Amino acid sequence: MIKYIQISNDIRNKILDGTFKANEQLPFEKELCSEYSASKMTVKKALDNLVNEGLIVKRRGSGTFVKDMSPQDISHLSVANQFRGLTAENSFKNILSEILEFNVVSSDDRIEKNLNLSKEEFVYNILRVRSVDSIPRVIEHTYMPINLITGLTKKHCLSSIYEYIEENLKLKIQSANRTITVRKCTEFERKHLELLEGDPVAVVTQTGF
Repeated sequence: MIKYIQISNDIRNKILDGTFKANEQLPFEKELCSEYSASKMTVKKALDNLVNEGLIVKRRGSGTFVKDMSPQDISHLSVANQFRGLTAENSFKNILSEILEFNVVSSDDRIEKNLNLSKEEFVYNILRVRSVDSIPRVIEHTYMPINLITGLTKKHCLSSIYEYIEENLKLKIQSANRTITVRKCTEFERKHLELLEGDPVAVVTQTGF
């Protein structure tokens, strides 16, 4: 992952989990350079990224401060951040992806309804197992319209799809709708997540905008 994205992801996570609170001053750029072993230019780019997202503000002569946001705004941004996936939520951990499926298919009624597509539009069909520090954590089954997410390749799916979306396509995840249910794991999930028979799993269905 690009260094400045790692840094902005880490600071974003600390803002959203309350480590950095509203109106609190962030460490000076020199301190952040030391903490993240990064150049001043890299840290500046990471902070500019968060300014553009509306998470922090720079005050000339004073420093950089966490923006005062409503609980609703925090919740909205938290869901959007979770949609970025494991890579964003675990900035300095080793994230690996095993691709089980990567192809282009015609959308069905369910996909068309959720993604507001026309009949049988083409979408990427991506099935991955994501591991954090060699421990399988998530099975992701993702559909994306090919006319919006152009040029996606298997190589992108081995790392962070959302880094490609934001850095290469210059698109931003603005919001996401999410539902969560819990059930017992299937045989497929048991195999790929190294679970025991009957173990519970959380099933997250989300649509990003």
